[in-house]
Amino acid sequence: MRADLEGDFDGFVAAVSDRLFRTAYAITRDHQLAEDAVQSALASAYSKWRRVSRTDHPEAYVRRMVVNEVLSWRRRRSFSERPMGDTPDLVGDASPEERIVETDAVWGALSQLPPRQRAVIVLRYYEHLSEIEIADALGVRPGTVKSQCSAALSTLRRLLEPAAATKGERS
Repeated sequence: MRADLEGDFDGFVAAVSDRLFRTAYAITRDHQLAEDAVQSALASAYSKWRRVSRTDHPEAYVRRMVVNEVLSWRRRRSFSERPMGDTPDLVGDASPEERIVETDAVWGALSQLPPRQRAVIVLRYYEHLSEIEIADALGVRPGTVKSQCSAALSTLRRLLEPAAATKGERS
């Protein structure tokens, strides 16, 4: 690669790698898998940097590579989910500690979603992407994003309802 393109790529990596990692981590909830997905996507982007850098939104292009990498790992037979421990009951109004527990409960419920639904929720509510941007990142139609998001939110409500009911009883 030419020195000017390599410098451009180095600047790109410095600017976006933290955001790409946060996206991958939010989907996987696994530090090492998130790092591996970002590294793999950036290595692939490096080999195609001349083409990637000419796209309208190189970060969106590479984000899609990261999401695809995470989702492809989830489809492999060798990949196995790790069981989570029980999440604590939620009690009273939100002290800082209780907010952490609530957040943990949400992440626990999120980890029970299928990978594509989890990706839609993370990209929509964590990365604040539009339905069109999510559709582009996942390689699906916007209608699929809407239906996946609706199904995911319905499942999350069902999973989190017992925790909310328990919290309401103890307040």
